[in-house]
Amino acid sequence: MEPETVLEVARRALELTLLLMGILLVPALVVGLLVSMFQAATQINEMTLSFIPKLLVTMFVIIIGGPFMLRLLTDYALDLFHDIPGLLG
Repeated sequence: MEPETVLEVARRALELTLLLMGILLVPALVVGLLVSMFQAATQINEMTLSFIPKLLVTMFVIIIGGPFMLRLLTDYALDLFHDIPGLLG
């Protein structure tokens, strides 16, 4: 297997990882920012006030986007399995 092939497979894996993590982290970041602005405006410093909404939004995103994320992962794995003979020889 050539180094370019290894780099291509690793690049695709990293792109998929960034996409999947972005799907989860961006909504949590937005909710965290909104809660922080609310806390700054009301001067409420409660840690659970920022944790619970982010947890709920992350769970909601997993429920809604889970099938899409799972399809991306399975498509990548199937493509990788189908490409194995070409990668080795």
